[in-house]
Order: sequence, then C-alpha cells, then structure tokens
Amino acid sequence: MKRRSGLDRRQLLKSGGGILAATAVGGGLAGAGESVDADGADSSTVYESLGVRPLINCKGTFTIITGSLTLPEVKKAMDDASRHFVHLDELMEAVGQRLAKLTGAEWGIVTAGCAAAMTAATCACIAGASPEKMQRLPNLAGLKDEVVIPKWSRNVYDHAIRMIGARILTPTSLEALEAAIGPRTAMVYILAGPDDTGPFGLEPIAKIAKAKGVPVLVDAAAENLTPEVHLGRGADLVCYSGGKALRGPQCAGVLLGRKDLCQAAWLNSAPHHAFARSLKVGKEEIIGMLTAVDMWYRRDHAAEWKTWEGWLAQIARRVESINGVTTEVLKPDSLSNRTPQLKIKWNRTRLGGVEGEDVFQMLLDGRPRIHLYSSGGGRGDKPEENSVTVTAWMMQPGEAEIVAEQLAKALSAPASAWMSRRRPHTGAPAAASTQALDVSGRWDAEISFVRGAETHTIFLEQREGRLRGTHFGETLRGKLEGRVEGDQVDFRSSQPYEGTELGFKFSGKATPESISGTVDLGEYGHASWTAKRA
Repeated sequence: MKRRSGLDRRQLLKSGGGILAATAVGGGLAGAGESVDADGADSSTVYESLGVRPLINCKGTFTIITGSLTLPEVKKAMDDASRHFVHLDELMEAVGQRLAKLTGAEWGIVTAGCAAAMTAATCACIAGASPEKMQRLPNLAGLKDEVVIPKWSRNVYDHAIRMIGARILTPTSLEALEAAIGPRTAMVYILAGPDDTGPFGLEPIAKIAKAKGVPVLVDAAAENLTPEVHLGRGADLVCYSGGKALRGPQCAGVLLGRKDLCQAAWLNSAPHHAFARSLKVGKEEIIGMLTAVDMWYRRDHAAEWKTWEGWLAQIARRVESINGVTTEVLKPDSLSNRTPQLKIKWNRTRLGGVEGEDVFQMLLDGRPRIHLYSSGGGRGDKPEENSVTVTAWMMQPGEAEIVAEQLAKALSAPASAWMSRRRPHTGAPAAASTQALDVSGRWDAEISFVRGAETHTIFLEQREGRLRGTHFGETLRGKLEGRVEGDQVDFRSSQPYEGTELGFKFSGKATPESISGTVDLGEYGHASWTAKRA
C-alpha cells in the first residue's frame, strides 16, 4: 500500500468521528452495522421498525448520516443528568469553570452544536450582554453590524453568522482586511484548516484585529480538541462540534475562549429570551458534552489510530487480491477530520467497465448498507481510472471484514449487475446510431418544489451529445454541463452564493419544443421541472 497525504476539511466541504479501540475506555462497541444498548439489546430495530435501514459508516462524521456514535460514558452521564432538575445558569457556570480547567481556555460553554456556537458568539460580539441590544436583534440599526471573513474562509457554515443579519466583508489580502476592519466591525471569523497559516492566516489577522479591539472566532468543528493551537495564535474564541471527533451528543458543541464573550454568548442563548433562544441545549446535552471533553483527555488516541489502520489494511488485502486493483492510504495533514482513509483504484476497462459510482451505489443499496466516503472517475489523460474511498473513523469492530467482502463482490460483479443501475449519461457513450435531439437554445423552465415554484432560464449549447451553457435562477446564475442521448437530457449546474454553491441535477425527456422531468437538489430534496423552448 502506498501512503500519501489525505483530505483536509476544506476538501471535505467541496466533496459533496472517532472509534475507540476496545481497551481505550472499556465496554464493548457495536459490530457489523448494529447499535447495541447497555443492556445488550439491538437498537437498530428502532429504525428498521420505521422502514429505515441503518448503515455501516465508512464516510465520516457527516451530520446527514448522524455524525459519530456517543461514547458509553457520555450516554451514562446523559441518562444520569435526565433524572434531576437543575437551574441552568448555575449549571453552565459550573460547567464553564470545568471546561476552563480541562482545556486551558479562560472559559467555555456548551451550545446546541458548532453552528449554534457561531451564532451565539456573533450575538455576543454584536450585542454583548446588554438586555436592550439583545432584544433588538436582528435589528442591527446603530449596532456593530459587520463581520469580516477572509475570502479563503467563506464556507457553507457561515450562514450561522449571516442569519443575524450582519453584513459580510470578504477581503482577499491582509492589507485589505486591515482596511475593512472599522468602527462597525463586530467580529472576524476564520475557518480552521491549512489555509489559516501563512502571511494571510490566523496569527497576522488576529494581531490586526486585537490592535483594533475586534474579537476573532475560529470554527474548528471537525478538528481534534486542541483549543490551545488557535487561542495561542491570537483567537479570542474557538468552537467545536460535539458529534464529531469528541463523540459527544450530536446536537451539542462547545465554545471556548474569553470569559466575557463566552458568558455573553450564553446570555444570548436559551434559556434566556434572546435571538438564539431557539438554539436550545438541555441539561442532558450539557452534561454529556462536558463528559465527552473530559473523555477526550483520557482516551488512548494512539490506540485508536492503530485500530483504524488495521481495519484499512484488512480491507486493502482483500481488494488487492482482485487483479488490477491497487490501494493507497491517505493521511490527513491537518487537525480536521483526522483519520486515515483507503483509496481503492482500478482501471475501468480491465474490470469489465465497472466505475467508481457503480461500486459506491452497489454498497449503499446493499445488505448490509455501507456508505463509502466517495467515488471517482477518471478525467483528462486518465479517463479509465476509477476509485472509491473508505474512511475508517466511524467504523465499528467487526465491520472491516464485511466492508472488504462487499467491496470485493462489487469489484468482481459482472456487467449485468451494475449496468441496470446507471442513468443513461453515466454509462458508456451513446451508440453512434442514437441520434441526439437538438436541444440547443433558450428554455424557460418552471421548477416546482415540495412547496413553491420558480421560473428559471436555461441556455443550452450542444455539440454532438454534449451540453454546456448557463442556468439562471431568480437572482443567481451558474454554468451547466451534461449530455443528451436520443431524447434523454441530463445536466448539472452550480450557482454560487455567499459561502456556498447551490447544485441542481436536471434529468428529463425532450421533444423539439419541451423538456420535462425531475431535478435532484442534493440535501434540499427533489423537484419537478417543465421547460418550453423560448
């Protein structure tokens, strides 16, 4: 197996937890895609009784597949906490002291997730602890209403800051950032990762912000718990997700740093009547999150890593027994999503035409259900190269053998096993005898969502069976590309907005004057669309 550096958090954001070794904290863990309660009962039946199939997590701590599994100690602490009443202000005061002692930060609070910590921190930087200012939010008239975010740091999660109504300034250089910070600046936000180093990184930014009295918040959601790294380089606050590396409650997080800002963030949150009251964290999550932080400093992280590497080696040995399949271990080069990954590679022609997307989907649809990290198909000068990637972080004992066998089965499957799964545009190119309908030109499209509808404009340029063009939404625009085979039209578009991009995957049947079908909106579900030639 070949080794090289893996993916950082920014790459994860663009691509569409941790497991303890059995001896790390004591207590058995679930195996083979099952979840076992303390009394030994199989809790997967809770989901299956609803018709929802649990999965083996080879992807990582993504919220859409419920992050990480909470530690046994966290579950017990949350159960104990649920059996008593307590005054939440008194509880958070005590927890703040304890978090400070554990982490070395000046103070800390538990929040309803990392995004909630970002919102509460922004409220604290804008309104402080003034009851009048807190009540006025999100009316920012007369308040500091700007947040500076370096352009390299924009991301989909900064919506948690924008939701308060702050105006976002995105400088592209240190000089521009210094000019952007003024009397209306409430905060500077930085996404932790490889980009936060260097001449336009956290340290020089924090130095400028500190001189102007502006606090700096670092978003370290998926990182290992090392607040000293960011606070020591000048940050005033740093926030983490509870349901990722810490293996605490999925709906909890921590905000660490300056005592005045952490306490103000708490006052801006539930149970207090302020903007962030809806971002409520209960006594169970508070105690569970504190326990997870405590356990972080007790866990045998070296043993965890060796366990992950052992699982990946087991998978690699099995799939490399298939002629033409090779593997390499990808290792992270940052604190975010710190886990080894296994990239499994092959030449599509040598394996009978099987593609990365085929293998990915076969495992996701299979029994047991397995969610891989990603799939890839060749581009440029290596169109035949395909791959899938396995992340070890959230795998459970006993699952490596299952994953290895299912991967081997998929990679060895005859063409008939996967060809029926493909959409027309993902398989081999259309036969020469298939005449592609001419769909070039302008199309006025009506998109009907689960609630509401919009009129979009689509410009298609066609060259043989390939499509390129522009997709105009109500206010946004983005490029598109795809293909047409016979009367089947498939294309994807992407529309940038603030720190994210909105993705559309159109599929439909065409006539010379109309197209109709469905739109895959990714995390936002599906819609139907009908277009008429303009």
